[in-house]
Amino acid sequence: MKRSAGLLLLLVITCSLYAQRSNTDIKNNYTKIERTITMRDGVKLFTAIYIPKDSSGEKYPILMERTPYSCAPYGENSYPGRLGPNKLFPAEKYIFVYQDVRGRHMSEGQFQEMTPAIDHKKSKKDVDESSDTYDTIDWLLQNIANNNGKVGIYGISYPGFYASASLPDAHPAIKAVSPQAPVTDEFEGDDAYHRGAFYEMDNFSFDNFFDAPRTGPRQQDPPVSSAVSIKDVYDFYLNIGPIKNLDSIYFHHTGKIWNEYLQHDTYDYYWQARNIRPHLKNVKPATLEVGGWFDAEDMFGSLKTYEAIEKQNPNNGTNNRLIMGPWTHGGWESGNWVKFAGYSFGSNTSAYLQQMEFDFFNYYLKGKGSFDAGKATVFITGSNQWKTFTQWPPQEAVAATWWLNDGHKLLLQPGAQTGADEYVSDPADPIPYLNKKSDDRLNEYMAADQTFASDRKDVVYYESDELNSDITITGPISADLFVSTSGSDADFIVKVIDVLPDEKHTQQLVRAEVLRGKFRNSFEKPEPFVPNQPTPLKLVLNSTAHTFLKGHKIMIQIQSSWFPLVDRNPQKFMDIPSANESDFQKATIKIYHDTKHPSKIEVKELN
Repeated sequence: MKRSAGLLLLLVITCSLYAQRSNTDIKNNYTKIERTITMRDGVKLFTAIYIPKDSSGEKYPILMERTPYSCAPYGENSYPGRLGPNKLFPAEKYIFVYQDVRGRHMSEGQFQEMTPAIDHKKSKKDVDESSDTYDTIDWLLQNIANNNGKVGIYGISYPGFYASASLPDAHPAIKAVSPQAPVTDEFEGDDAYHRGAFYEMDNFSFDNFFDAPRTGPRQQDPPVSSAVSIKDVYDFYLNIGPIKNLDSIYFHHTGKIWNEYLQHDTYDYYWQARNIRPHLKNVKPATLEVGGWFDAEDMFGSLKTYEAIEKQNPNNGTNNRLIMGPWTHGGWESGNWVKFAGYSFGSNTSAYLQQMEFDFFNYYLKGKGSFDAGKATVFITGSNQWKTFTQWPPQEAVAATWWLNDGHKLLLQPGAQTGADEYVSDPADPIPYLNKKSDDRLNEYMAADQTFASDRKDVVYYESDELNSDITITGPISADLFVSTSGSDADFIVKVIDVLPDEKHTQQLVRAEVLRGKFRNSFEKPEPFVPNQPTPLKLVLNSTAHTFLKGHKIMIQIQSSWFPLVDRNPQKFMDIPSANESDFQKATIKIYHDTKHPSKIEVKELN
């Protein structure tokens, strides 16, 4: 989710520890004050401010994070263990500001999920995250002594959204903004839905942590339901049955966001209003988008925020940059990121980002040092190289096609295509997203060995010959398929896999994505399949940057369940949140790859 439930639990524990002890170094060098800042509509937002102790008269920039996850520890004598985006910042000295956003923790007001942006505000009652940021900065500039008039904003995940949301009609004092893994479009590719398929496990876990009703400000949030107890996610969600049972058994209509998610199961006005991308115009601050290739929550948001700013600000000199590395959600702020799942990276990749982040804010807020990063700085997995490009995706990458064929063959060069493959998809026996038991979603599914899936009868795979030379792909991947189903709806999950030349022939996941088939032509207007009729379907997977090394093989896997990451599809055209157990049915799925139906994978290869 916007943070995985595991990360959220870690955040709660960390905040609790912070409240019990103050960090001596930070306390010796910073004075903490807490204030409630009044917004233009009268709502007061709780704000914690850390001011450098300095008698020299030097003026400092403001570096701010706005968060729905609490700016604890509360109390002017309680100090956190760290200030700023990473460990390099406290010694540099900024005025650090943390704010509980509207309707969360110690702030007043009504919280809205992904607050819709209002481009043309007609009165003081028209408020959004841009206006709340603007009003907060106005107050800080007028009331906090020794500020230099420059402001930077950053945040990871949901705070990344608030960083993005500061950009429309930005306060002129904002000079640098870094949206990191920002929640951006929750229906197409972030958090709630992916290409119309609901991320059941992540959202139930997150909403139980996040969405308990409240009557006013509070320091800590209780769970929506304290009765939730999960030992193994696969068994828990399968035994629950239809997704509507999660509300009737646990939430009892008290999970506001959960109910909104399920009530809006097409890309309707609710989701359209919460997509920040169309509002990222006339962007004036320097921006640095950060994302991870193994981010299970908001990789889409990092890439698409950068893309939206690039496309919608072509002539105003926007200073917009992207960095993508081999990280999970927020993993770039860890102390030492040298490996993940089956990948080893050969260096501490998080240190690379942290220095870039430090240089970015120092340069634009203090005029100190230099910041000359390229438009896109990207880590290429497989070959373990940092590369800099003048745009993303790279202009120099060349289109290439991989063809699905009979006999589980993946053709990297044009050849005669024949036949079709079929499998039976059974909602009563869905394919697990990971071959491991856990009480919550595990990030490692983004990079895990897929052998457990290719061995199943309800998964089809296509494998290349052994590579005679390295193949590097960059940018988005498009699966252009011809499919049919004996039902009237089906999910399609496509995986791109690096088959290693080790004893196990490890099938290392590079990229995977899902499309709920009824949304194949439109997220707004779903359409049923005509049973057993070959139908074109395009699934665009998120960007990647990966080298398949000489001696390796490339594999494509296709399946129709990914549980409980994705909720079960009844495989009939209907409103899935209202489905009963009797609605779920087996379906025969076919993947065609003949002359009339040339299923293929489109990539961009970097020579």
